[in-house]
Amino acid sequence: MNGQVTIMEVSPRDGLQNESAVVSTDDKLRLIDRALDAGCKRIEVTSFVHPERVPQMADAEAVCAGLPQRGDVTYAGLVLNERGYRRLLATERLNETGLVIPASDTFGERNQGLNVADAVAMAGKVLKDARERGHRAQATIAVAFGCPFEGEVDPDRVVQIACQLAEEAPVEIALADTIGVGVPMQVADLFGRLRLALGADMPLRAHLHDTRNTGIANAYAALQEGVETLDASIGGVGGCPFAPNASGNIATEDLVYMLDRGGIEHGVDIATLIDAAGWLEGVLDKRVPSMLLRAGPFPA
Repeated sequence: MNGQVTIMEVSPRDGLQNESAVVSTDDKLRLIDRALDAGCKRIEVTSFVHPERVPQMADAEAVCAGLPQRGDVTYAGLVLNERGYRRLLATERLNETGLVIPASDTFGERNQGLNVADAVAMAGKVLKDARERGHRAQATIAVAFGCPFEGEVDPDRVVQIACQLAEEAPVEIALADTIGVGVPMQVADLFGRLRLALGADMPLRAHLHDTRNTGIANAYAALQEGVETLDASIGGVGGCPFAPNASGNIATEDLVYMLDRGGIEHGVDIATLIDAAGWLEGVLDKRVPSMLLRAGPFPA
């Protein structure tokens, strides 16, 4: 297990995209400011998708225009196709592209209109272009631990997809438990297979949802397999509009509590995160899933 881990804060994108009430651009920027205040150095700020498909992300360019320019922070945007990638580049404000590649054909067709083979081909083109530009681009394999439409996903297929993506040298490959069905043994097994297939030089990231109360345990299992980066969302908000019953990400403050108590360095302040979760609860006008917001840290 690594003694240090990077947290990718995803609340501005994955955290908000499933919310029915539209959050203003100003509040999205305030959320990003709070993540920065907490010490987050890598933030997924928005996604470049069709506004009719995900209305919450219709202000992607406006969010990018309002970002504080920080030389010590990596701002990432998610794209589902080449058109989204071109929109991201046109902002000239983001220094990382995040690609999504489905592990099942049905999810891919519903999420982004691409089956697995077509999504891998699309990702290859984007990764090649990004590499030639000197632009960071990483790839996430969605529904890697289970699909809401096809059920179980063959681990060998996930590894095969990862190996195909690795040929175009992404800066990182992530596995996403998009609908929160994974368990620690499964997470450890699949990341272990990935490490064997890709070698020690390929950075790995875990994107875990807490739909069935296994998110933090899965994060620990990923750490045991040497995963370097964990996605998390302030307040535990999140979900996928195209995956039934896909509820929130693991809460950043809950994850940080585990890391703090386990002596794993991460550089993020838990008190600031808890305060941000309380603020976000007011913005959304509903209770957020965060456990630390209710219980507080220990020792107090």
